[in-house]
Amino acid sequence: MIVGANSSSDAARLVTPTMLVLWLVLATVPLWITRVGLYPYLGIEILIWSLYALAFNLVLGTAGLPSFGHGAYFGIGAYAFGLCQLDIVANLWICLAAAAVVAGLAGVLVALFISHRRGIYYAFMTIAFGQIFWTLAIKSHRITGGEDGLLKIKRLPADFGLVSFDLTDNVAFYYFVLAVFAVGTAVLWRLVHSPYGRVVAAIRQSEVRAAHLGYNVWLYKASVFALSAAVSGFAGGLFAMAQLAAFPDVMSLHQSGYVVMMTLVGGGLVSFWGPVIGVFLFLTARDVIGALTNAWMLYFGLLFIAIVLFRPEGIAGALSAAVQQHSLNALRRRGSSAMRLLVGGGR
Repeated sequence: MIVGANSSSDAARLVTPTMLVLWLVLATVPLWITRVGLYPYLGIEILIWSLYALAFNLVLGTAGLPSFGHGAYFGIGAYAFGLCQLDIVANLWICLAAAAVVAGLAGVLVALFISHRRGIYYAFMTIAFGQIFWTLAIKSHRITGGEDGLLKIKRLPADFGLVSFDLTDNVAFYYFVLAVFAVGTAVLWRLVHSPYGRVVAAIRQSEVRAAHLGYNVWLYKASVFALSAAVSGFAGGLFAMAQLAAFPDVMSLHQSGYVVMMTLVGGGLVSFWGPVIGVFLFLTARDVIGALTNAWMLYFGLLFIAIVLFRPEGIAGALSAAVQQHSLNALRRRGSSAMRLLVGGGR
């Protein structure tokens, strides 16, 4: 789950140099994004989907569990945020907590049924539950608004007691989401590199071996699925704020497929940062290529096929291999120079 020569030392850190560089670069986005022909809302989408994809990769990349209905928990979080705001209390922190808790409970419910399965059966059951939640969202018109969705969701102010920040403006909301993203990436990084994360990674390599070592494989699989669902729901709550609405479309099967494509294209199977790379590429391609042709998904689909065929480790894996090859070549050159000096000195 780590890429780079300094990965061993970074694994023990709460905040890594890569995180700091990424956060600093992201902090400059509102300053130049409109100058390159894009719009600030795209930055918000990238951050929210990146958090969602990182949460999803807990299941796919870390645990090796093929979940293809994860959009359900993203959508449940969006609905929970909206319903909490409209029917219970209009408080940002309570509504975001509700988004995470309700999605997490849905994840627990599903995990109870699927955690004793693996492989294709696990994948099919995640799809089935995803479709059930999606159908419930459409049919429960009195609660969810049906196909029209929940409208009139507001961007509630971030109230810290002594000071409160208005998030209605896209730039202010971007920096709020960036702060949440920074905390989220640090927490997920520590989780992946904690003893708990190492056990989950061991289960990915061999459930039988992990069981023989005394670990409760079922409990680890269920807990990582529920954690992933909770963080996905939290991201869904942010998405409801961004869109000022919650729609059943985000829970559909093809939307669940998007996060799988993003994660695999970016290299989520070999790198913690792979899902972020995939989200950036997917959403940027959607806007840039989509401005030229409606068939932008055709080109991204071709890219997905090419990566699966020729670089299954994704873009992050390819970059890591290139860096390692460059370091190896440099080492060889230094070795050759040393040999020439040694031979020349002997003469």
